[in-house]
Amino acid sequence: MSAGARTRVGCAVDTDGRITFGLPPGTDRLLVRLRPPKGEPERVAHVLDAETGDDGARRAVLGPDPVLEEGRWDVYALRGPDGGRERVRPAARDLRALVGGHLRDRAAPLAVRVPYVTRDGRLAVRAWLRPAHAEVADIGVTGTATTVAARLHGATLLPGAAVSLRARGGGRARTADVSAAGDGRSFSFTVAHAELADGGEGVWDAFVRPAPDAPPIRLARLLDDVADRKSVFVYPATTVGDRVVRAYYTVDNDLSVSVRPAAGTGTPGG
Repeated sequence: MSAGARTRVGCAVDTDGRITFGLPPGTDRLLVRLRPPKGEPERVAHVLDAETGDDGARRAVLGPDPVLEEGRWDVYALRGPDGGRERVRPAARDLRALVGGHLRDRAAPLAVRVPYVTRDGRLAVRAWLRPAHAEVADIGVTGTATTVAARLHGATLLPGAAVSLRARGGGRARTADVSAAGDGRSFSFTVAHAELADGGEGVWDAFVRPAPDAPPIRLARLLDDVADRKSVFVYPATTVGDRVVRAYYTVDNDLSVSVRPAAGTGTPGG
């Protein structure tokens, strides 16, 4: 494995989630490996064989199947039977098919893939796999409340639907009424900042329950070309007494709300 990867691989994504990688000369196959938690061994990987197109260009294709587990997948070049593997750097990435992904209704389970560049300049694929999904469309912040508009994929809103904000690491929860559109998919809700601030400091994770007996669905924003949203989409903070309330996206692009002391309003957690 090379510590200083020099091989560059480009890619293009279509609306079905298929990723076509363009291979440079000398690359026989690609390895796409699920990044394991720190200190744990590798356990899931897929090897993609090279193909030669009518134009003479060599490519490797990661089709919609197999469905990738949720997580971050690193891309390696494989050279010959004993040539080892090398992390690759990105060439051009064509992600145009992902930009309007939120405009199409998705079936369950929801499988999403977004190629991206890691902090150390390598090519990787961010994948999400969820039984159903609530895609955040818009977040509006006033001095007293945050209003979120979203749309369900793989589920339908029924009477009794509600949004729940759950305190991470504890049993506390706050419920918000759902304002549903006539299509049974689009909805909005409003949460008062004072209500969350009174509930104590910490992080509140947002879920929608589409029916009283249905499993909760995490609110997130996944259906576009942004793999890491946390530092890109930053929303205003509101001071309530001695606390600061702010909606944000986690490292997994899920929607949460942080409540922090007013004197220390650092970056929200994961």
